[in-house]
Amino acid sequence: MNAAHDSAFAREIFAVMTVGTQDNEVVLETSRLLLRPWRVAEAVVQRELWTERDPRVPPHRRIDADGHPTVAELEESIRTNQLWSTGLLAIERKASRDVIGYCGLVDNGRGSAGEPELAFELLRQVWCQGYATEASLAVLEWARSSEYERLWATVWDWNTASRRVLAKVGFTETERKEVDAVHGTTLFTTRRL
Repeated sequence: MNAAHDSAFAREIFAVMTVGTQDNEVVLETSRLLLRPWRVAEAVVQRELWTERDPRVPPHRRIDADGHPTVAELEESIRTNQLWSTGLLAIERKASRDVIGYCGLVDNGRGSAGEPELAFELLRQVWCQGYATEASLAVLEWARSSEYERLWATVWDWNTASRRVLAKVGFTETERKEVDAVHGTTLFTTRRL
């Protein structure tokens, strides 16, 4: 990745989900989904997520004018065991064996110590099918069994679909908000486990 994207990418998300199975990899299973570490060949799915992001999302979270991050850069990120292969687990549909997004826990320094953030993002083609809720519930159960006491999540005020998912899995909005004149208001939500 270019230096600006690389540092923004690293600052934005720092993985905290790294225990649970062989080689300390987390693998979670639901009736329809498998949440597991990313594979190098799945970098194309990550790139698609970047390209599908709403134009209201800040520039450092979208493909830049030079086309970064590229598939090759995302492949390298997976290969070197960076963010995508540890903290944000790939969501694979068990029936079709395709990867449709990610869900996991991250610590980007915006919350209290010991309280990671729930994060999820799915390809547009699978929206409104309950996958984000199902994956989030699996991650919440993992967090509970890992003895976290509380989680938090942020969401743009204009992102009504993600706000609905967070409400379904028990998050409530707090008084804390970050207002950005260009990109909208970031709402903070929390959930006790």
